[in-house]
Amino acid sequence: MRKPLEGTKVGVLVESQFIPGEIVAYQYGFDLLGAQVDFMSRLWGQPSQKFYSTVEPGETANSPVELDVRVDFNNVELSDYAAIIMAANYCSVRLRWFTPPDVQPTIPSPAMVSTAPAVQFFAKAMANPKIVKGALCHGLWILTPRPDLLQGRKVICHEVVLADVINAGASFQWTASGVVVDRDLVTGHDWKKVGVFIEAIADTILQLA
Repeated sequence: MRKPLEGTKVGVLVESQFIPGEIVAYQYGFDLLGAQVDFMSRLWGQPSQKFYSTVEPGETANSPVELDVRVDFNNVELSDYAAIIMAANYCSVRLRWFTPPDVQPTIPSPAMVSTAPAVQFFAKAMANPKIVKGALCHGLWILTPRPDLLQGRKVICHEVVLADVINAGASFQWTASGVVVDRDLVTGHDWKKVGVFIEAIADTILQLA
């Protein structure tokens, strides 16, 4: 029996301080639906990078989980992916790092953050309405340097990033499910909504196919 997302690829942007439960949910949730999941990040010219998780409250282990990433988002063809997801927690913050101009004195400006490679990558995905974009919890931080892309979009996010998201022009929506779908953009309140979030992304992929 053919699985609903068979033959599709889902890219998940990650960095250190990811949430292990969310990563596992993507691995198993999308696999059950037939999709290939590629965890990707900025690899800085290396064949792979190891990233480390946070330690969630209540976990018995006191050490972080390790994730070996072998896909650099700079080297992928965006059109190969049915969906691009920004992982939760502080992954988006770390991926907003940019190289300040080599001018002294350097006075960074908010516009410079939009030059971060991951911000530019996600912006390119946003420009393609056939690709589903997903952001969970703190994930919308990847878009706040580009308020033109959030202007008027219906979203939900964690309260920690609410002011930034609203200041970028988005329209916050509250739902009982904790997930909001606005055309090709799927957002979730927190990582514990990841199951519903995956279902919403899968449904949206099928609708846009």
